[in-house]
Amino acid sequence: MRYFLLFLTLLVATNAQAEPEDQVKILKNSAAVLEEILDSPDEQIPAELISNAKAIIVFPTMIKGGFMVAAQYGRGLATARSPRTGEWSPPSFVTTVGGSFGLQIGAEAVDLILLVMSQRGLEGLLQDKFTLGGDIGVAAGPVGRHAEAGADLMMQGEIYSYSRSKGVFAGLSLKGTIIAADESYNREYYGAAHAPKEILLDGKIKKYPESTRRFLKQLSRLAPAGKKPALSAPPPSK
Repeated sequence: MRYFLLFLTLLVATNAQAEPEDQVKILKNSAAVLEEILDSPDEQIPAELISNAKAIIVFPTMIKGGFMVAAQYGRGLATARSPRTGEWSPPSFVTTVGGSFGLQIGAEAVDLILLVMSQRGLEGLLQDKFTLGGDIGVAAGPVGRHAEAGADLMMQGEIYSYSRSKGVFAGLSLKGTIIAADESYNREYYGAAHAPKEILLDGKIKKYPESTRRFLKQLSRLAPAGKKPALSAPPPSK
């Protein structure tokens, strides 16, 4: 009987420490997307943009599809740099829905990366939800080595978007897409309710699961922690 009770105690403790599978999958797949950026020397997202991003949003395996009018839906994560230390924050889980990719036939899974370059873009991410191209300006991001030459111009954007399909990164316009905080996923992952600002900037999350450590390690290879984001120029007047 004593051994049976010990077994039950260990079982309960193990289950209590288990990480939610869906969130772990998002973190794992997001790390794989970042790995693809490192392994794509010719068709990569410009390092200058990544190094100066205030936040990065990743939607691994987002579904887009339909005929004529295409919509997309996906779950992903966001992480922000500390303005004081340059360290990357633990992830705040997010969802996206809406918008149009134009003429499409059938459904397709793509990876989506958003680089948040401006303070206004970061402030939008701290809200419960915001609209790309509405609340915050968004533009298809440049790709490849030659894009580095236009770094000064690129820094004028608020959010740059990239999609990856069949291993190739390309700029993508996402005007009209809504990005919202995934409250249920954040609560389940961290064990308590937290607003996006508490997770991304306020440092409320002191301890986080191993899956977050692995993701941040991969992200730091791409954009080393400790490098504070540069002050971006204001977006061009319309």
